[in-house]
This record gives sequence, structure tokens and C-alpha cells, in this order.
Amino acid sequence: MDTVKHILFYAALSVLTIACQREKEKAKFQIKHHPNFLILMSDNHSWQDLGCYGNTLLKTPTIDQVAKDGIKFTNAFCNAPSCSPARASMLAGQQPWRLREAANLWGGFPKMELYPEILEKAGYHVGIEGKGWGPGNYEVDGWPHNPGGQSYNSFEEFYNEVDKGQPWMFWFSSRDPHRPFRRNGWESAGIDLKKINVPPYLPDTEEVRKDMADYYNEIQLFDKDVASYLALLKEVGELDNTVVIICSDNGWQMPRGLANLYDFGTKIPLIISWPSQLKGNRTIDDFVLLSDLAPTILELAGIEIPLQMDASSLTGLLKTADAAGDGDRREFAVMGRERHAFARNNGAGYPGRAIRTKDFLYIRNYNADAWPAGDPPLYGDVDAHMLQYPSPTKMYMLKHKNDERVAPLFTKAFGKRPSEELYDLKIDGYQMTNVADRPEYQAIKAGLLEQLTKELQRTNDPRQGDAPFNWDAAAYYMESDKHPKPSEDAIRELGLKEEYNYVKP
Repeated sequence: MDTVKHILFYAALSVLTIACQREKEKAKFQIKHHPNFLILMSDNHSWQDLGCYGNTLLKTPTIDQVAKDGIKFTNAFCNAPSCSPARASMLAGQQPWRLREAANLWGGFPKMELYPEILEKAGYHVGIEGKGWGPGNYEVDGWPHNPGGQSYNSFEEFYNEVDKGQPWMFWFSSRDPHRPFRRNGWESAGIDLKKINVPPYLPDTEEVRKDMADYYNEIQLFDKDVASYLALLKEVGELDNTVVIICSDNGWQMPRGLANLYDFGTKIPLIISWPSQLKGNRTIDDFVLLSDLAPTILELAGIEIPLQMDASSLTGLLKTADAAGDGDRREFAVMGRERHAFARNNGAGYPGRAIRTKDFLYIRNYNADAWPAGDPPLYGDVDAHMLQYPSPTKMYMLKHKNDERVAPLFTKAFGKRPSEELYDLKIDGYQMTNVADRPEYQAIKAGLLEQLTKELQRTNDPRQGDAPFNWDAAAYYMESDKHPKPSEDAIRELGLKEEYNYVKP
């Protein structure tokens, strides 16, 4: 009995401590108004591909100006390198492995408290345009509409329903630069192929350069969308009282990007601007996660943050000129993945967890016997999952996988991987050389694994317990993906079958 009493006492004390800490953090930032929130999210967009992040080939004047007026984060990461779980984490303020089947692409989203619903209960008008949370099936879990909010066709349609003086939150989820890209869009955009910096994990060929240039064109179109929304804000007189957040959901849709725990799948642009209240023209290097937006938005709105949100509000960083805010520096980020596309027999995923610090990236792959890019020959976790639409870089690498200059890059992107990966970012920024087995890195690896394990335990990762959630058995609500049919071009050029079957008896 004494043991039970002690457990209950310390459990209550823990909850009280967390609550007191939340109140202390809340007191640091005095809300003068109930601000509006405008989230402008691109789709599959890596962090470095904006003018303000150093890509001088890209013309993104509007986003660059928002960054100048606001705060740019240089170490922002999504919680999972996959659309649905990344967006679910943002809405829930939690790591994806806490969200059960919502950690998968094309899954469900169990009912829980999300910041849009909390805002609504506090009197905010909430809406989305575009994808919001997805792809997936929210109706099966009883959501009356997209978990991100009620869908609208435009900001004007949404704003017409806002009562005078009522605060609001609107999330525009662009489809750019998601594939398929506008073919040869680079030509009309005037992008010089010769000036493109092809990363060393991709073949430097004309096909790849054109593919990257088409991706750049999509980003420039997103910049124009951002310009139109800011113009609307100014027109309705809401610019001064609106927190503008510009971000992506995950990295770019290229080999070693989307669905990978390398930077090219997890590191995202993040800019927050509220010039009337927050000092601008600042860069913050602390490590932050997409899930941190949920408690941040709630705190800026003057609303209590639910205890189940394991993410941390960014207001301490936003409100001071000191990049570290009033507290400890955020020196690492932890991310993970479960099932991305239905790309292996019977819907098996490729689970992994990663910890990223300034100098190192450590990845733990739980099922090293599986194909990380999906089963051959389609490799469905890379780019077009069934080769159903144009994916020039993936196609080039598949067609030339035996060429001397492509073979090692093909192996890194499509081949099997060891259970542990470690990259020394001081000398290997593109994460090309795994040093996990080298003797001189064993102490560093052990330290990172310990740090990762503590964070996974803190956030109650089922994979740290005796009974992990079975993500592979969770429903996948896109039946056609289970029997993929490649495009005629892919069938002809790669000698593929007309149809494959991932559901085995």
C-alpha cells in the first residue's frame, strides 16, 4: 500500500510541476491582443530552397521579405518525413508515435485534442484551404471535418464568416512543390540550369538539373501565393494583428529526401513574423520541431496548453533578441518514421528514429532487413510510389543503376541500410559516409543513443516498451496503392509488369 501511495504522490507531484512550469512560461509573454494566425505551408519543400536560406538561384522575394521582417529558424525539423504524420504532429503538438495510426501515411486520426479545436472553443474562427491534415481518412474516427479545420475554397470565403472583432486562424496548405511538377516550368521561370547546385547524392545530369529546376519553379509559384495572402491581409486591415507562419511539412520529393530521416527529408524552412509585437530581422539556430507550433499558437493566443502536448512553445525564443530565449538552448531534435507508402508486402513499413544535433545525425533503423525505399522494382517510398507520374530523377537512377557513376548513389538511395547510421556533419554535411562502426566514433554514438532513448522514453514511444503499437497492421485508406500500376512510360523504359500486388495471402 505504501508503494502505491508513493507512486500516486509522485505522479500528482509530476503533473503539478508541469502545470507550474507551464504557468511560469506563460507569464513570460504578456498577450496584448488575441492575435490572428495565418499558416502558409508548402508541400515537400526542403529548408535550403528559398532565397532567404541562401539559394540565390531562387526568386522568392515575398518570403524573403517576411523573413527580414520576422524570425527565421535555421534548424527546424518536421517530426516525421511524411505528409500525414508531420501534419498530425503539428496539429497535436506531439510526436507521431504517440498518435497511433496517425503516424502512418493514408491512415486514420484518432480523436484527441488538437490546437484548431482548442482555438474554436476559445472563440476563434478556424478554417483551412487545401490539404490540411492528410492524406488519410478522418471520417472513420468520427471527425466532422478535416482535423485542421473546416475547409474553404479561399481566404475570402473564410473571412466573410468572421464576426467583427473575432480572432481567427487560417491554414493555407499549398500543393506546391509536390509532384508531379509542371513539366518544363523552369523555362518560363527563367532558371539557368548551369547554375544549379546538384547535391552529391544525386547524379549531376541534364535530366536531374531540369527536374530540380522544375521543383524551383513550383517554389517560386508558392512565393506568389504567399504574396497574394499578405495582400489580402493588408486589404482587410488585419496585417498588424496577425502572426504569419511560413513553413513546409517535410523535405523534398527526391531520392534520400521524402520518407527518409536524413536532413533532406526532415529539415524544413520555418519563418514566423508578427512585426507589431515581435522584433524582426532575426535568425534563430536553436533546434525546433513542427509540433512546437501547436503550443506556440495556443500560448500566443493566451490559451492554456494541454499537458499531453509533449512539444515546447517557441514564445521564449520569439520574444527576445537572445537567440536562446530565457531558458536552456534547444540543442537537438528527435524525429521518426513508421509506414510511408504501401510499398512492401502486406503493408510493412520501415520504422526508424533519429536524433540530430549541430554536429551529428544518428539514425536507428528497426528493420534493417527490409528495403528502406520500398520493395524493388518500384521502390515505392521514393518519389512517385508506383511510378505512375513523371519522376525524372528517380527514373534516371533506376535506368542507370548499373552505371559506374550512378551505382554508388543508387545504393545509398535505394539499397538496404544497417541498423545504425551515424554522420559527422562537421565533415559530411550531405550525410554520405556512415561512420557508425568506426572505433573513434563509438563514444559519440553511445552518447547519442542514450540521449535519443531518454527522449523516446519521455514521449512514451511504444517502441521503447514491451508492446509496441502495430503500425504495419493499421488500415491504409488508398486501396489502389496495394496493387500498383506503373505508367506506360515506366513499363516500357524499365521493363516493368503492368500491375504489382503487395497483398499476399
